[in-house]
Amino acid sequence: MTTAVNTYKFVKEDTGRWYIDLPDWQGVKADLEMVEGADTMLDHVGEGSKIVELILAEEPFGGSSELQLIEDYKDHVGGGIYLLKEYEGQIVNQQMWLCDVTKFVFGKLPPFIYFKKQ
Repeated sequence: MTTAVNTYKFVKEDTGRWYIDLPDWQGVKADLEMVEGADTMLDHVGEGSKIVELILAEEPFGGSSELQLIEDYKDHVGGGIYLLKEYEGQIVNQQMWLCDVTKFVFGKLPPFIYFKKQ
């Protein structure tokens, strides 16, 4: 079985706000902003860079880190809270809210998202 992996670009604008670059997105740009911990994670992973490219998949792949869905917000604001327990061997225990744009990317709110910096 092969895992579908895709690369996505995240851009930190001069305002200090992170956005995912989704050219096919039909909604408003504000929906693409990374907030509530996702921005903190991108700062950490990006190590000062204003552009971070991440390989994302629903199954583990070589060198990937795991985000685990710990609370589904479908009955509230949408999306869900994910936990990044560790990144590159370091314990981080970073929680983040990933909005319903996650459903646009994956077609659903996956129980696990695996990622690796490109």
